[in-house]
Amino acid sequence: MKLIVAVLVSSVFGVAAAQTPSPASPNPSAMMNSNAKRDAGVEHHITELHAKLKITSAEEPQWKEVAETMRENAKDLDLAIDKRVAAVSSATAIDNLNSYAEIAQAHANGVKKLAVAFSALYSVMSEDQKKEADATFSHRDHAAKKAASR
Repeated sequence: MKLIVAVLVSSVFGVAAAQTPSPASPNPSAMMNSNAKRDAGVEHHITELHAKLKITSAEEPQWKEVAETMRENAKDLDLAIDKRVAAVSSATAIDNLNSYAEIAQAHANGVKKLAVAFSALYSVMSEDQKKEADATFSHRDHAAKKAASR
């Protein structure tokens, strides 16, 4: 379940929160390993996006805010997912719905924070960078694949 949610969220955030789902309460060692994988995935995505958008040295202050927001969003989402995973063995249907709502809310809050941070960067980007950002965040490929599969 945690991996599925992470994959869904990564389609919007582009954040790979690679974690191993566990039906039981996660042990501290597994959580640290899981957090390290998440952090590595986020850093990899940040690096790729930086290169793809051709961030200039003049844009670095705005970029740093975007990158930090991505890191915080990944952690916030993981906390919501970890809470759900820890309680899954005793959760009722209502508990499951509420915990999923918490995950969805963390995701929505993260997207809003990312939009604010990215807006500041976008405002100082060149036209070519904006075109690349527009294409990157449009998810056109996803929509085209979905339409083709119908």
